[in-house]
Amino acid sequence: MTTLEAAVKPSAKPAQPSFSSGPCPKRPGWSIDQVVSRAYLGRSHRAKQPKAQLKEAIEKTRDILGIPADYKIGIVPASDTGAVEMAMWSMLGARPVDMLAWESFGAGWVTDAVKQLKLADCRVIEAGYGALPDLASVRDDADLVFTWNGTTSGARVANADWIKDNPERIVICDATSAAFAQDLDWAKLDVTTFSWQKVMGGEAAHGMLILSPRAVARLESYAPDRPLPKIFRLTKKGALNADIFEGATINTPSMLCVADYIDGLDWAAAEGGLTAMMARADANTAALQAWIDASDWAENLVAEPSHRSNTSVCLKVVDPAITALDEKGQQAFAKKIVSLLDAEGAAYDIGGYRDAPAGLRIWCGATVEKADVEALTPWLDWAFAQAKAAL
Repeated sequence: MTTLEAAVKPSAKPAQPSFSSGPCPKRPGWSIDQVVSRAYLGRSHRAKQPKAQLKEAIEKTRDILGIPADYKIGIVPASDTGAVEMAMWSMLGARPVDMLAWESFGAGWVTDAVKQLKLADCRVIEAGYGALPDLASVRDDADLVFTWNGTTSGARVANADWIKDNPERIVICDATSAAFAQDLDWAKLDVTTFSWQKVMGGEAAHGMLILSPRAVARLESYAPDRPLPKIFRLTKKGALNADIFEGATINTPSMLCVADYIDGLDWAAAEGGLTAMMARADANTAALQAWIDASDWAENLVAEPSHRSNTSVCLKVVDPAITALDEKGQQAFAKKIVSLLDAEGAAYDIGGYRDAPAGLRIWCGATVEKADVEALTPWLDWAFAQAKAAL
């Protein structure tokens, strides 16, 4: 696109301009009325029908994601963060542990392991935003904690082939922006977590905790020498608290959020299940990447194509006039683009994460329509041209 063309405001806008990386856009055709009609509002979550609905959410999750029958699935408090924290505080310390971090959420788990849990044999393997750490250096005999898809950096692991099987260790995977969009290798994962507000566009505050038989065995055989808050306790008298994985939550869930999550699951199933969800995310990302490849001012933050996320796509500005600015100036420029698009109603919430390099982050998960991604791209060019002209 020429400079003159970019300066002309596009005439068409995305039908759904929400491109937030969490809470993410609602599914196409979503209606609050459809959600309310199936929600048990004003009811105890421990009553027969609401508890059955919680169990329904668990089993539909299993069906769509292809989670093995002998894995336990629980609904837990505090979103994905709560689910990861429950696993780390309850299970780590029995063996050495390797912590992988290449963006802010992985870095947060490192902080917990090193500064809060103060694990004795804890090795941190890091990489900067847009890259992956040295996966080959992971110890085969150590517990492992990693984020499958770096929500704030746009970098993901391509597969789990690098994880060597060892029945003595557990692998904890934060999959919050990967589940329903990327092919998780359940045989390699012992603890998997995600939140409703990511790929399925659900409401916040609820997390999913998925345990392999090996993870259950760790819980039942290892009692860490540390206090555990009530919402972290997954066992009773040395045995797994099975009720959590049958729809009896530790604290009170929002039944409106439960109904909303099931609404998204039903939509995913009707669309063709996991295969269709991954295909939608891939198509959205391909449409955006095609524009990136033709752009003279934007690049994908992740240089290696096989490591690029198909959900949280992160962009950096490479125009020489902008890269010549200091970090504060680059951040201000990116924020100007975000502000212009927000004011026009062309795109909401596409700013890069606060700890990430200056740039943009555009959600391309399954609930986004490809046509909206394609309608967004000329607006990106327009906003860049306007922001640059104002320098």
